[in-house]
Amino acid sequence: MTASSPPDARQPTEQQEMRAGLPRARAALARAASRYAASPPGRLRALRGAFLDAHTDAVYAELTGGRTRGARLAALAADAARAFPGLVPTAAELAADRALAQAGKAGHEIDLGLFFSRVLRSPLSGGHLMDSLLSPTERALRLLPEFTAMGHADLGSVRLERRDGVARLTLCRDDCLNAEDDRQVDDMETAVDLALLDPGVELCLLRGGEMTHPRYAGKRVFSAGINLKSLHAGGISLVGFLLRRELGYLHKIWRGVRVDDDMSWHSPYRAKPWVAAVDTFAIGGGMQLLLVVDHVLAASDAYLSLPAAQEGIVPGVANFRLPRFTGPRLARRIILEGHRVRATDPEAGLLIDEVHGPDDLDAAVEHSLERLRSPAVTANRKMLNTGEEDLDAFRRYMADFALEQAFRLYSADVIGKVGRFSARAGTPVG
Repeated sequence: MTASSPPDARQPTEQQEMRAGLPRARAALARAASRYAASPPGRLRALRGAFLDAHTDAVYAELTGGRTRGARLAALAADAARAFPGLVPTAAELAADRALAQAGKAGHEIDLGLFFSRVLRSPLSGGHLMDSLLSPTERALRLLPEFTAMGHADLGSVRLERRDGVARLTLCRDDCLNAEDDRQVDDMETAVDLALLDPGVELCLLRGGEMTHPRYAGKRVFSAGINLKSLHAGGISLVGFLLRRELGYLHKIWRGVRVDDDMSWHSPYRAKPWVAAVDTFAIGGGMQLLLVVDHVLAASDAYLSLPAAQEGIVPGVANFRLPRFTGPRLARRIILEGHRVRATDPEAGLLIDEVHGPDDLDAAVEHSLERLRSPAVTANRKMLNTGEEDLDAFRRYMADFALEQAFRLYSADVIGKVGRFSARAGTPVG
């Protein structure tokens, strides 16, 4: 706008319409979405933000039957697109974006980030959503009878076996060194649900399987973090990966899976102790996993790192949790500067409970599992976790994360860096 241009009187009026009563605001939002369909996205996003600032709880209540129904992220977004035209991307828009490489997408997920950010910002709606996401998945409930009877399940990227009261979750994406994508997040949440729901399981173990990658053939690898090739190809989604991972299986490991049964009067959550054994490396999301388990062992030649800032994204909830373990200065070095922590470094003791030679790690893992079998361990870990992490603080962090990470996914530096990483020889890690 030049100095002589008249002010745009329409924008204040539109902002006011978005804050009017819900029926009038809904109609105004639909008109604005049609009017600005071909315009740069900033103006419509501002109007969506104004609408949600005024109506988030009413919108969420309508979508969930007055918070009487549980909510899943993807289903909630789809319902919002149908009930409130213009509020979030349509199913067709998201499907068109999914078929494209990251650099070619229209960025509709930013509007999903805006929507979920506002929902999570509300103590009422965000609290209900987070609690709903602790419920077991339909896939897990379908597989539970067979797993309870047989004690094993091959979920694709995760193998699950119950042996001597221990649920052993083995990450087995040997094609990509256990680098995570949407598929593995779904498999992991299913495996975590099964382990927590099975009454024959006392405690749980996370470990990487043996790899076939030429550089690591025959060696166990814990996790290479986010799959950068998949991100470059457009296969890492905000809802199915970045939000579901944090609010789904990671939160379930920390807090438990929600079950409404005869014991719900005591606690609706079924939680169990978790042990993680790190072979070779725990990069990115692999290191984030260590922040929600109860005991960490590592081979003496292993290392931990969080290179997300170098890749241009936010490393999940690590920014929220890591300073509790390391203190703020070391956390900043790890997250902002990419500092790598080797298992034998002095500071590794802040993140790893036991370090053993690679040949001794198997026996050490079994000893650690025996120490966590006490009936009082579960009650005490619940009270430790309650004291360590305030649920409302976690919700507020996730509200900011939903929008910040959505912007990062579509930033020029991320697209450029991921394209270079994916073009390198070997398996990219993050």
